[in-house]
Amino acid sequence: MHAALLAALAGLGTGLSLIVAIGAQNAFVLRQGIRREHVAAIVAICAGSDMVLIAAGVSGVGTVVRRWPSALTAAAWIGAAFLVCYGALAARRALRPSAALTTEGAEGAQGAEGRDAAEAGAARGGSLRAAVLTCLAMTWLNPHVYLDTVLLLGSVANGYGAARWPFGAGAAAGSVLWFGGLGFGARLLRRPFSRPRSWRVLDAVIACTMITLGVLMAARA
Repeated sequence: MHAALLAALAGLGTGLSLIVAIGAQNAFVLRQGIRREHVAAIVAICAGSDMVLIAAGVSGVGTVVRRWPSALTAAAWIGAAFLVCYGALAARRALRPSAALTTEGAEGAQGAEGRDAAEAGAARGGSLRAAVLTCLAMTWLNPHVYLDTVLLLGSVANGYGAARWPFGAGAAAGSVLWFGGLGFGARLLRRPFSRPRSWRVLDAVIACTMITLGVLMAARA
């Protein structure tokens, strides 16, 4: 029991160290959380995907990934193109804010009516289907998720022998805690982001992050 607990804690720390970083997926979850758009679905997809990948790594599927490097290369090119396109859309939002964004900016100045209008504008901001597809693409088209979660984390987990599954459970718990905290905790930033300029800055940062990651991903493919 003591060994299993230590393995779980090690998995928690290792899992958090791999996902707590500035990246495309985290930036997307943060934006959805601030806008309070389909947060539960996005958090569930991110955490659930990590659970599947962690289970694959712990069970030894990493050896299959090693035998198919061409699949990772293809995913890298597709993912790079996707990130660059998403970054371009974020840059466009930063340069040309939408009417819904302007409505959100009125929230602080117009009280309850402004909040109602802002929430209505946010509700029109994006469909559940679009958010889900975007989240799935950012998760599964990123070759680093296979290298980090399946290969690296799986290798570390298998070093714990019989306690590898508690290690995996700890890593999965870290994913749930991180994405849950990031998605649902982002609403605390709602007040600072009641001004259109704040959204333009966030979109500019997201644009730079996505395009940079896309270019780097293509360069390493």
